[in-house]
Amino acid sequence: MGSALGDEAETIAKHYLQTQGLTPVIDNFRCRLGEIDLIMRDHKILVFIEVRYRKSIAHGSALASVTPHKQTRIIRAAQFYLANNSNPPACRFDVVALEGNLANPSIQWLKHAFELGGDW
Repeated sequence: MGSALGDEAETIAKHYLQTQGLTPVIDNFRCRLGEIDLIMRDHKILVFIEVRYRKSIAHGSALASVTPHKQTRIIRAAQFYLANNSNPPACRFDVVALEGNLANPSIQWLKHAFELGGDW
């Protein structure tokens, strides 16, 4: 995310996902093709996670802000991340949406939010 609020939202999301049983792999993976906020493991599944935060939904929800273009950039970054793995694990793409005050946000975790085809 890059901003102080974005970094805080990612920290909250990571902690939330850990309480749900996921294990951190890497935070803020960046490459020339895009970036991935969090990469975690859900048992044997490698999970690429986009974290979105909106203080207010006046201009749309946090979930709605993951556009097809953004999905494509995340998918390309994930493919880059996996490129040197001769036996890639099963993967999925999740979105964690936080809304409201970060001191006590509403958290929505959407598993399998999108797939390689880019459809929501």
